[in-house]
Amino acid sequence: MFLLNILQQHGEPAAAQSTPAVQQGTEAAAQHGAEVTGQVAQAAGHAAEAAGHSGGHHVPWLAEQVNHLFGPAVFEMQKSIMPPIYKALKIFGPHWPGEGKTYEQYIASGELPIPTQIVMFAVVVIVAVIVLRILRGKLSTESPTSRQQTFEVAVEAIRNFLADLVGPGGIKHFPVVMTFAILILLSNLLGMLPDMVSPTASFNVTLALALTSFLYYNFVGIRENGFFGHIKHFAGPIWWLIPLMFPIEIISNLARILSLSIRLFGNIYGEEQVSGAVSGMVQWGLPILLMPLGLLTFFLQTFIFVLLSMVYLGEVSHHDDGHGHGEEVFGSVQSHEQPAH
Repeated sequence: MFLLNILQQHGEPAAAQSTPAVQQGTEAAAQHGAEVTGQVAQAAGHAAEAAGHSGGHHVPWLAEQVNHLFGPAVFEMQKSIMPPIYKALKIFGPHWPGEGKTYEQYIASGELPIPTQIVMFAVVVIVAVIVLRILRGKLSTESPTSRQQTFEVAVEAIRNFLADLVGPGGIKHFPVVMTFAILILLSNLLGMLPDMVSPTASFNVTLALALTSFLYYNFVGIRENGFFGHIKHFAGPIWWLIPLMFPIEIISNLARILSLSIRLFGNIYGEEQVSGAVSGMVQWGLPILLMPLGLLTFFLQTFIFVLLSMVYLGEVSHHDDGHGHGEEVFGSVQSHEQPAH
């Protein structure tokens, strides 16, 4: 009790003397915390502003320059075209992102009147036309160069695939199929250049390519078999299974659009993301070792897209003898396997 009384007597004056110091310390800490909070908020504001100008991703220098030159004129055209489309379809969103905005506000929100993938795909088209024009001028049957021989191997491979998968008349589809191959391969390879982006890393581009392939082989089917003959193709060979097979075949054909587009987009986009992440962690050595895997992915996805397009053409193409090309091949194999008498 004696010790408690002494502590109580001396503790009360000490607490009274320390209270102002504690209050001063608390006020200083609160003031410092407010300053830090203000600095953090300011930094967050700058980061949000930067993200808004960049759209949350890196915009190549070429895309910035193209939008700087042609963006205002394209934006004015979009202001009169895009809002009615958004209101009519209602699948892209409630309203067009640039509705009610000026060009400066539209750019500040992270949007581009001419998207990056459109600029990159235009680059691919221009490069393809120039390269093919140069190669065509240097073709020689007497002394072909190594580049010509390499190109001839690719051309001959596509021709052989068309003959095997579509039939003898498949060569007439060679321009379309070869165009797919060149554009997709160059689009994939463009992402390996500095400050460039693969157009096929955008789902919009791969969806457009898939829709083109889908519309083309259905157009071929209608042109060669007639509209009702092409529709009959979806019914199957057994009449009493038509109510079951017809909707299945329709859904299966529509699913090809997603199959072609998502496969190409997912592989190219995934490869770019992995390469970017690895380059961010290890800037020397390892990214170079991953380049062969990237090249393999680019060539393989190009081959798969072109091969499936040829398979779809083979399903709808008309054959002169009235039988499918698969039946021709199967019949020829059987005739060779029969023993001689």
